[in-house]
Amino acid sequence: MEYYQKRLCISMNELVGKGVMTRGCYDKLVVRRQIEVTRRGNRSCYALVAYDSLPEKYKDMVDAMYPDKGKVMLQEWVRKNYHRDQNAQVWFSDREKVGFDLNPRQVNEYVVNASVLNCCLYLYDNASARMKLMGKTYSWEQMADCVSSLKELYGHTLPESMLRFRMKANAYRRDGYASLVSGKFGNQNKRLVDYPTERLIVSLACRGNKPYSTEVHELYIGFVLGEIAAVYDPETGELFNPDNFKKKNGEPKTLSLSTIDYYLTLPRNKVLIEKAQLSWTAFMHEQAPHMHRHGGDFSLSQITMDDVDLPRRMKGNQTVHAYYAYDVVSQCRIGLAYGRKKDDRLVVDCFRDMFRLIAKHGWGIPAGIEVENHLMSKYREGFLLAGEMFTFVRFGAPQNSQEKYAENLNGAFKTTIAHKNHEGIGRFYNKGKRRKESRKISDETNDLYEDLKYYSWEQLVAEDRADCEEWNNTLHPDQKKFPGMTRWQVLETRINPMLLPYDARSLSWYIGEHVETSIRRNSTVRVAHEDWWLSDTSVLEKLEPNNYKVTACYLPDNEGNPGEVFIYQGGKFIDTVEKVKTYSRVMAEQTEEDQVAFVEQQKKVARFGKYIEDHKVTPVGIIRRKETAIQEDVASLTIQPPPQQDDYEDDYIPQMTDFRNKGVAAV
Repeated sequence: MEYYQKRLCISMNELVGKGVMTRGCYDKLVVRRQIEVTRRGNRSCYALVAYDSLPEKYKDMVDAMYPDKGKVMLQEWVRKNYHRDQNAQVWFSDREKVGFDLNPRQVNEYVVNASVLNCCLYLYDNASARMKLMGKTYSWEQMADCVSSLKELYGHTLPESMLRFRMKANAYRRDGYASLVSGKFGNQNKRLVDYPTERLIVSLACRGNKPYSTEVHELYIGFVLGEIAAVYDPETGELFNPDNFKKKNGEPKTLSLSTIDYYLTLPRNKVLIEKAQLSWTAFMHEQAPHMHRHGGDFSLSQITMDDVDLPRRMKGNQTVHAYYAYDVVSQCRIGLAYGRKKDDRLVVDCFRDMFRLIAKHGWGIPAGIEVENHLMSKYREGFLLAGEMFTFVRFGAPQNSQEKYAENLNGAFKTTIAHKNHEGIGRFYNKGKRRKESRKISDETNDLYEDLKYYSWEQLVAEDRADCEEWNNTLHPDQKKFPGMTRWQVLETRINPMLLPYDARSLSWYIGEHVETSIRRNSTVRVAHEDWWLSDTSVLEKLEPNNYKVTACYLPDNEGNPGEVFIYQGGKFIDTVEKVKTYSRVMAEQTEEDQVAFVEQQKKVARFGKYIEDHKVTPVGIIRRKETAIQEDVASLTIQPPPQQDDYEDDYIPQMTDFRNKGVAAV
């Protein structure tokens, strides 16, 4: 018997095989729907019949066959309602809550006990479920017997006695998780190595010289026996007191080497020791947890970039520095740059190469990008400002190469394509197939090594470009997601449909070539030894007063020649200029292309003339006043003397100045 879909059922094999009914009788009951088949039988499972649908005479026979079906029902209910208590997992793993450290086995034991008790108490509080299984009264004896029978299944350590089980359940309801912890654990008085002693041992192991456990043992023994003058905390200056590391009888707590080694190798202590001994970068790369991520669905959703030194070298032990731009989803290398120095120029060349590819295929601007810090920080407030060119920008933490997906792709490329195609790929400290043998030169310096072979710049770059082509056209490693598709096919066919359009003007300003030039004869600028037309004469209206100097920006092609050229003045965009197409001055040698160029130039000149005609200014005429007329007007004026004041003395006569002639002269 078993529960199926929350109903007690009995199998057809049990009914027929154990003589409850014949097969013919079973078939008739099924056809007449006098019994309910909850699960039909097939090759993989047997048929089940609901117990409560059986006629009474067959129920009696089943009851006689299974007198403990109530226990079976209870067991099945417990199995269905048992859930591992995750809160208990957290509580028993917390040193502060428990009061001491439990090992994983002990934690699992207490979590299972709590989970079983949760199930038992849930039934105690669930009246409807209790009525179906036990009747009106909760049977502790029946529950204890059920839990005891499930000990092998769950591995709990709850008491088998009904009385002790009931006491444990009541204590759990009252005190919670703490009631399950055995009193034999956590008694520091019974531990030879208590918490302060353990911390001292670990502190001695954290010294900069990375001492072995034997040295730590000697230092500890010397300290507790008083042979070492002082042990102190260098940060606080606090001195450790040897009296705090004695037994109750006053004798020093001497520990064996095996005990010291045991506590130094505990994972909780090993990580603390390594944090103290390793550099920040080494600890972060080797011990600290890393972020777990999964891939995307669309290409050009994110670009990841990083530099690498080509493993093979040129003469003089010189290195070719490379910079790669990967599409994260397809893993394609879509930007390549090579240089003798790892500098800003290398970064710019990689960006240019990537955007040349994007422009060639008519794709949009990648949505996001992740870059390193030290070479890209100068662009943080400009080109790589989020929303300026890329919608999403992430700068990797300093000295944390694991943040960038490009690091993983560089490693995969080296161990697959590069290692397969070339000799001398690897490092001298590697093992197996990745080991590279080098011969040491015995001289006065004792630090020189002789490589087996040297290569030229041209050879290394050409072979790396060929390897990149092979990498891009190799099957994508995630064949479950992209079956039968190469990296390049994923790149081409899974372009993100939400990308911003290609913006040549902004790219030219940020990562293009900048040339200082001037507008000549109100029509052209000279860039890259060639003349370029202004789009229209009206562009002159955007210039500053008496200033024809402009900055021309363009993205060079693979040969370094400009494509589209944009001119700026004072950081303000002025115009997109057009290359002047010249024609042969020798008429007998002119081709059809020359004729087209001639017509285009004629149109430019004609448009200039039309602009001048449309905006022409007519000189104004000036009519001046005649001098005689001015004199007549002045002479006709009569100057009235000021009114006489009674307050003045009669003999006071002010000296009047004749302003008439002066006024005329002034006019």
